[in-house]
Amino acid sequence: MRVINCKVESIEAQTAIVHKVVLLPEFPIEFIAGQYLQVVMGEKDKRPFSIASAPSSPNKIELHIGADPANKYAFEVLTKCKTEGNLVVEAPLGNAFLRSSHLPAIIVAGGTGYSYAKSIVLDCIENQPEREVKLYWGAKTIDDLYEYAELEAMSFTHPNFSFFPVVEHPNDDWLGHIGWVHKAVMRDIADFSGKQVYTAGRFEMSATIRDEFCAIGLSTTELFGDAYAFI
Repeated sequence: MRVINCKVESIEAQTAIVHKVVLLPEFPIEFIAGQYLQVVMGEKDKRPFSIASAPSSPNKIELHIGADPANKYAFEVLTKCKTEGNLVVEAPLGNAFLRSSHLPAIIVAGGTGYSYAKSIVLDCIENQPEREVKLYWGAKTIDDLYEYAELEAMSFTHPNFSFFPVVEHPNDDWLGHIGWVHKAVMRDIADFSGKQVYTAGRFEMSATIRDEFCAIGLSTTELFGDAYAFI
């Protein structure tokens, strides 16, 4: 882990709440897909965010910040990006990174947990192209799946990658999965033996995935998520 000064190159709203922030570090940040960084707000105030970009692009680091004014934890970081144009970060961190494996990978993301998933998907496509990868991304509405079009396009151009959007409140013409994202995975997959699972979202979701997926075949040694260091 290193302390790195970063210039904010761009801030782009993805939804009313989520912003994509691109950082230019003072030197390349070497990391493994699925790792995260900490934004240093103070000596004892360090706030983690998943790195959404691929490890093959160490000179540009992408973050997805879900910054509602009611969520001061993230909102203050976004405000700092806008007003100061610089961040000090610590990176890389985290042990829930992508493993090289022949096992099919199932990635389960809730909300901005997608940033964790995105890095893993990009790295798999680049470095493990023959590996079967399924991404389930859950949100409240279709509009909250802010990279839906890009992921759908990737699923057409990369035959071993599949994208399954899941929404809680669908439009009338929605034909995809409805409800909680982990339940959608279980509707599609009845046996998790011989699978590898990566997950990011609310701690409650991660706990439920551990309980319910492992009950039907998933090995705990093949389940990865930063939440499991705390729950």
